[in-house]
Amino acid sequence: MAAALDEAAGTLLAVWEAARERTTSRLSGAQLRAVMVVEQYDGINLRRLATLTDMLLSSASRLCDRLVAAGMLEREPGRYDRREISLHLTPAATRLLAELRADRRYRLDRIMAEMSAEGRAALLRGMREFDEAARRGEAAADAWSVLQPAYERVAESPGEAGRSALPAASGETPPGEPPVARTA
Repeated sequence: MAAALDEAAGTLLAVWEAARERTTSRLSGAQLRAVMVVEQYDGINLRRLATLTDMLLSSASRLCDRLVAAGMLEREPGRYDRREISLHLTPAATRLLAELRADRRYRLDRIMAEMSAEGRAALLRGMREFDEAARRGEAAADAWSVLQPAYERVAESPGEAGRSALPAASGETPPGEPPVARTA
């Protein structure tokens, strides 16, 4: 079952990667991940962004400098600590993410049009159950904040770099982390 899911997930990731290449060709995978994290955590500080994207603080800072220069992020002093910087998406970044998602959905719609109504319903039901199971594990809220960047890395970069975002191929889950689905 896991091997069949792994193979099918490869097709899904290829659809996502094609949409990413078409829509966000001017952003690197790391930049896109950062934009997606800022979208999810509007007002995030640089230290938390570095943690969630698994980057060194200095690397995250340089990446944000490039995103600010590209018109994707805005920096502003923190509300509670003026020394802390809050990150926010620009309207251009919001449009870019909307285009990316629209392209993904278009590509998925074309594929699902080839499926039977029963197959589409079963896929949706199974994906929802899969999502719920992944979110339920021990300390679900903390686990999802740890796992989501890994899922996004794999979804956005299905090559070798994306594969390393998931736990070791041994099948064992690192201590303190809930199990994750392996896609590559």
